[in-house]
Amino acid sequence: MILQGKRILITGVLSRESIAFAVAEHAQNAGAEVILTSFGRAMRLTERAAGRLPRTPDVLELDVNDPEHLNRLQADVSDRWEGLDGILHAIAFAPEDALGGRFMTTPPESALTAFQTSAYSYKALAASLLPLFDGEGSIVGLDFDASVAWPVYDWMGVSKAALEAVNRYLARDLGAHGVRVNLVSAGPLQTLAARGIPGFSDLVSLWKSQAPLGWDPEDREPVARTVCWLLSDWAKAVTGEIVHVDGGFHAMGAPIAAGQDAADSRSLRNGTSASLTPSGSS
Repeated sequence: MILQGKRILITGVLSRESIAFAVAEHAQNAGAEVILTSFGRAMRLTERAAGRLPRTPDVLELDVNDPEHLNRLQADVSDRWEGLDGILHAIAFAPEDALGGRFMTTPPESALTAFQTSAYSYKALAASLLPLFDGEGSIVGLDFDASVAWPVYDWMGVSKAALEAVNRYLARDLGAHGVRVNLVSAGPLQTLAARGIPGFSDLVSLWKSQAPLGWDPEDREPVARTVCWLLSDWAKAVTGEIVHVDGGFHAMGAPIAAGQDAADSRSLRNGTSASLTPSGSS
């Protein structure tokens, strides 16, 4: 029960497939109280998903690009709780013309929309709710590794790079308030949002060949558990960090050779090891 008594606001729940839904479920099972946010036509989907959690939470209206919504968010949360202990930022969006290999032709307004929704909103959400943190707390955002360029990810990839920079600056500015700020960089998981990314299935195939621990795109539990850990007091000295939950993919320079893992396992069982240098060389 590492989140016993914690009050956590969770964005980004659209369905039971959402990573944010898995976080909400694990957080409740770990003792937390939860509030969800949504807006517009997605509100009904979020309310339906909320009813499938162990305890049905309230769903607040929040469009992170609407200043009026952000201005009243603090009051909406205060009506339910006297304070706040954690936030999950699970919000990202890029227009169709900012994805799918259109990087060089994306108009500036589409790139700006991707940045505002996917990166600037991280700061906007933190600033809106900061007064509710009572000397300590944790903010966690969902990331996709932006240290490299990905096929077809285009301006969403640029926005994720911006998100990682925002994470560092928030950690700098919120540390004095006792608030930790971290990202979880997950491998590709099957969600409604992921299915809207051109070439997503190719990423999944790449992960299956390169992640040394393997990768199940249907298993959201490892990511949800890591988010809950970062929201808990167990991670009290961790801030400004990007925690990779990707089966180890990010640490590999190339796909693992077919059969290599099995050969290595046999060598270990037999008490032998393969040499990387020719016999007699140093």
